[in-house]
Amino acid sequence: MFRPKETYRDIIISRGSGEGEETSDLKSSQFTEGREKSIHPPIESHWRLRFPEENKPSSLRKPGIKSMLNYPLRIRDSLKKLGKSKSLRVVLEGVHDPKDEKLIDSFRELLFVEGHLTGKHNDYHTLLRFLRMRDFDFSKAKDTYVNYLKWREEYGVDAIPKEFKFEEYAEVKKCYPHGYHGVDRYGRPIYIERIGMADINSLVQATTIERFVKYHVSEQEKTLNLRFPACSIAAKRHIASTTSILDVKGVGMSNFSKPARCLFMEILKIDSNYYPETLNRLFIVNAGNGFRMLWKALRAFLDARTLAKIHVLGCNYLSSLLEVIDQSNLPSFLGGNCTCSDYGGCLFSDKGPWQNPEIAEMLQLTSITEEIYNTESNRGVASEEAMGTGQNEDSGDASLTREEHREHEDTKDAGKTEAQKIQALERALVDTNKEIQALKTALDSTKAVLERLEQQIKALGV
Repeated sequence: MFRPKETYRDIIISRGSGEGEETSDLKSSQFTEGREKSIHPPIESHWRLRFPEENKPSSLRKPGIKSMLNYPLRIRDSLKKLGKSKSLRVVLEGVHDPKDEKLIDSFRELLFVEGHLTGKHNDYHTLLRFLRMRDFDFSKAKDTYVNYLKWREEYGVDAIPKEFKFEEYAEVKKCYPHGYHGVDRYGRPIYIERIGMADINSLVQATTIERFVKYHVSEQEKTLNLRFPACSIAAKRHIASTTSILDVKGVGMSNFSKPARCLFMEILKIDSNYYPETLNRLFIVNAGNGFRMLWKALRAFLDARTLAKIHVLGCNYLSSLLEVIDQSNLPSFLGGNCTCSDYGGCLFSDKGPWQNPEIAEMLQLTSITEEIYNTESNRGVASEEAMGTGQNEDSGDASLTREEHREHEDTKDAGKTEAQKIQALERALVDTNKEIQALKTALDSTKAVLERLEQQIKALGV
């Protein structure tokens, strides 16, 4: 089985010579003098994955998951298998580089001091992407990150996966062929667009620019929250970026109409500002003379780091694609042997590990477990803070004389009326009921997941 050793290759677009093949300097230095921005290695290299010993307990086990033990042994045994070869948590989270972790801790502290830690979207992965985007300049990264949070709130990003329904999906696919299809040799998801077959006039009749952009955001969220984790489980290594292919056969200046420019600029703005460092490399294939003229205009909108990830090829592109993508994951229209005939074509299939029911169940169970763990952790922190407050009061009282202490206690008792005590108890009761309800919901969901997993195991005859 082919297992590539992932090394960084700085892909630089050059003028090239001959019919239409632009060559890439694969031996150029990682840090080229004269660039405005550093060219970082693939983002996956920021996680140094380790192989835990078999006798170590799986990192899936967290407080609150004990209720799982009440379910069938077959399910429990199948979940234990996750920890035998490699911890699921290590695959999804990765072992962080100590140097990067210190930088991110400092960056998180800066955000906390200035009131920008909202409790969401401040995980290690997200903060690292914004730091890399600004070459680890804390001030610039902070401004970009704050704008990202503001955009998410104003655009309602968190609600899009649940509330937005793109009913025109099938019609849009016909006039703008695009989609995810398989993984590259490293395990990253492959995204493909057939720009040369796009009919922008039909696209704006099938949908609006605003709805298509919202659909694009929903796909980006799906990639971050489902495709990357699923690919990580399948590849048994952390996956955090995509390999993309743009087929530009027949594309020229005439294709860059006003609606096309509007769509291009809006998507470029969103991807660059709010989903940075998620592209590993981009292959532009079937680039003819018409596209080369258009490319001169388009590249002005791209920064040096993005340009360094792009490889522009003419019609002799197959050998370059096969270096990083197995032929079975390459559609037939790009020289591969996959047709996805059961789905009406490769770009309709959304083929990939994220379609595997078992992996989907694992991710759902992990999400539920994390929710339970976070609820219990937050409750523990609150209890510790309350205990700390009581201890501080006791230590302060100990420094007083007995007489002063008595007066101090009388003053405190007088200040706390019975009504205040009742209100405090009522608030505590409401908070406790909310936590209990959240735990109950999470446990019910866990039970449903485990029951479905048991049915799948029985169906397989395990």
